[in-house]
Amino acid sequence: MPVDAEPPEPPTLDAVDPNEYEDAEVVGDTDYRREEIEALLADGAWAQAFDDWAAETDLDDAGFAIVRDLEMLQHFDFFWDGFADRVGYHAPGIPEDWKERDLHPDLESWGTVSAINAGLTELGQRVCEVLYDDYIDWESEYDAPDDLPDFDD
Repeated sequence: MPVDAEPPEPPTLDAVDPNEYEDAEVVGDTDYRREEIEALLADGAWAQAFDDWAAETDLDDAGFAIVRDLEMLQHFDFFWDGFADRVGYHAPGIPEDWKERDLHPDLESWGTVSAINAGLTELGQRVCEVLYDDYIDWESEYDAPDDLPDFDD
């Protein structure tokens, strides 16, 4: 059941060390290239990824309305991981103590919380894929040593 919504504004990326997130790990020193990624998101990557995601997501319009009301999309983070030659991301989510915090009047079940968290994770992944496949042509910052064994036998 697709989300029926126009792509919202892309997130503004903050200078957070990705290793501070529980769901991301970046090895070595790297230039996270957030300014460049933010420009690519504004140049169409965000809208393209959002449209792709909205057409396929299991999140319904009611769940997406909660996401918009809580301004969760602005809490996405995207960054370049040069060691792994990939775009990394951190997706926002509804915290485990959502009931105690009374976050939103329409947030009433773990099923909705689960759907929102899964949907935002899928959106983050889709944004990374669109950025990497269609917008980024950067080379990895990691050069493998020349003396690695050859296992092509």
